[in-house]
Amino acid sequence: MNDALNTLQPYPFEKLRALLAGSQPTSDKRAIALSIGEPKHNSPDFVLQTLAENLHQLAVYPTTQGTLALREAVAGWCERRFRLGQGSLDPASQVLPVNGTREALFAFTQSVVNRNPEALVVSPNPFYQIYEGAALLAGAKPHYLPCLEENGFNPDFDAVSSETWQRCQILFLCSPSNPTGALLPLETLKKLIMLADEHDFVIAADECYSELYFDEENPPAGLLTACIELDRQDFKRCVIFHSLSKRSNLPGLRSGFVAGDAEILKSFLLYRTYHGCAMSLPTQLASIAAWNEETHVQANRDLYREKFTAVLDILSPVLDIHRPDGGFYLWPKTPIDDCTFTRELFVREYVTVVPGSYLSREVNGVNPGSNRVRMALVAPLTECVEAARRIRSFVQDLQ
Repeated sequence: MNDALNTLQPYPFEKLRALLAGSQPTSDKRAIALSIGEPKHNSPDFVLQTLAENLHQLAVYPTTQGTLALREAVAGWCERRFRLGQGSLDPASQVLPVNGTREALFAFTQSVVNRNPEALVVSPNPFYQIYEGAALLAGAKPHYLPCLEENGFNPDFDAVSSETWQRCQILFLCSPSNPTGALLPLETLKKLIMLADEHDFVIAADECYSELYFDEENPPAGLLTACIELDRQDFKRCVIFHSLSKRSNLPGLRSGFVAGDAEILKSFLLYRTYHGCAMSLPTQLASIAAWNEETHVQANRDLYREKFTAVLDILSPVLDIHRPDGGFYLWPKTPIDDCTFTRELFVREYVTVVPGSYLSREVNGVNPGSNRVRMALVAPLTECVEAARRIRSFVQDLQ
């Protein structure tokens, strides 16, 4: 067996199951899960119809590169969404469909990392655990940058040493962040591109929450936006990851894309050709329909706005909690240890959240997730409101 498998930590939800094992809710209330970030809004009917109408194409082997029509739809969406300018993203060489960002982030790391004992994969902390596992299995060492409240829940990139940047092979970004919801400013993205040039590392921007934001007039900028503003149409050393899971409430479709540096994507395509992960034609056609339509995405944001407003009105008086810049998570401080808070909330109110310390790693004696929990507002409005009322009652009892 691969010895590197022994270096992997249990996934946060495995830890959560162990934490709650043997715990029995003391009331007859029904369970409400705010733990897993699985969208619960309805999938768009027109996408499902497109999928159903093309099931006969499951009889055809798809290509790893995907159809030109899908890559054109993705390129067009990127150009509109991130104001890149028409024709700035080449569908033939700068776009690659993937089976969701989770699979793509892992595979991308395997294809980019050049194994050596000094190799680092740098990521925010807290983070999506795929970054860490992918680094370890690629033969690199994860390096964690704390995301603390005093820095707007973003890493302090200015505090990173030149030696660390020199050893860095991939810098993972996540904006809006999972779990904090923080956005990386456009000027920060530009500075990171300059650092990538100086130290020769790849920036992998996980932007799968980019379409969940609150201000319709100011959608979050992306890494490719920063490239265009720097007059870098080749997107050198820059790659973005997107998915239909959160944007279009299609987590089971397993459809996303990677876009950016053509040279990197050429090597990634070679890796994926051997990896055996082509997207089926019905999925590709359904994806084209989704990327070409924005009304359902705006309606999706409206539902999240409504839930955030309602839940924050209930919880703000009793918790240190703030509306995030984007995404669908809340990241409140807890009045007691985050693991104890999670377990006791489950027992007393039958509401499940995730301890923040399970989403982070301790570095130099500090775990940025300690005394915080992640709450995913993915359930329907009535369930989120009910959960918030139970949490408020629980916190008041603690006080």
